[in-house]
Amino acid sequence: MTPRGVLRRVAYPVLLLLVVGTGTAVVLLGWPPSVVSPLFLLGVVGYFTVLERVIPFNPDWHPNAHEWGWYGAYFILTAMGAGVAQFVVTLVVGVVAPLDPSWPVWAEIPAALLLGSLGSYIMHRLGHTNRFLWRFHGVHHVPDKVNVGNNGVNHIFDIVMAQGVVQLSLALAGFSADSVLVVGMFVTAQGYFTHANVDVRIGRFNHVLASPEQHRLHHSNNPEESGHYGSDLAIWDHLFRSYTWVPGRTPRAIGLFDPMSFPRTESFVASLLHPIRPRRRVENRGGGPRP
Repeated sequence: MTPRGVLRRVAYPVLLLLVVGTGTAVVLLGWPPSVVSPLFLLGVVGYFTVLERVIPFNPDWHPNAHEWGWYGAYFILTAMGAGVAQFVVTLVVGVVAPLDPSWPVWAEIPAALLLGSLGSYIMHRLGHTNRFLWRFHGVHHVPDKVNVGNNGVNHIFDIVMAQGVVQLSLALAGFSADSVLVVGMFVTAQGYFTHANVDVRIGRFNHVLASPEQHRLHHSNNPEESGHYGSDLAIWDHLFRSYTWVPGRTPRAIGLFDPMSFPRTESFVASLLHPIRPRRRVENRGGGPRP
């Protein structure tokens, strides 16, 4: 097997080992989450940035220097949105007492993952099927390529709403901070993995875990190819009949169904203001709403 072939096989297991190793260090060794979380995020982004150059799925999807600049600006907004969501959740939990399941960590982590993943799936699907929510989420579907950089291309309020619901559900269920942190690291790693422009395939695990193979179809500009609202687990797409991937299936092209329905990614201010602008015509809605 060639070095490229070996790398294609080990790239995803290495990522999962990174999640497990870091999570174990936080839970058992007491590593500070405030330090671990940002370093873990930067490590994941750096890991896939390198892999995209070594084992790219489509070399034409590499961001140029100009695109990296805009992606960085959106990344900052995405981080701000996550912070706002966490702040709101903290306020709500301070008023509404959370449940206290008192489970061991080994049971909490899979339970928190399932609950958080379901909440994320529901919010993501609503972002495509609800006309109002699509005005925010559609910003993410404007780029005509899928790579680790444009995973962070989001409207700040899309992040606030989506992550707010997920974090609130976990907080009110009473899961421990350790289990929520570990689940959060896995979800973060999966989010960047599914967007990574890497030639990595996970075979039958596609029916359990989300992957780039599935998520490229989600970003397709062909509604018959789209689906796959799960960004971490694939089980909800199977359960709710939004699973469209079969081995070897790749998107015809990436982007909005109607490219004129949203400002371009580089139109930063226009993208932020797009949701509150009057609807002058009936939109085809570009990447959604989708069934």
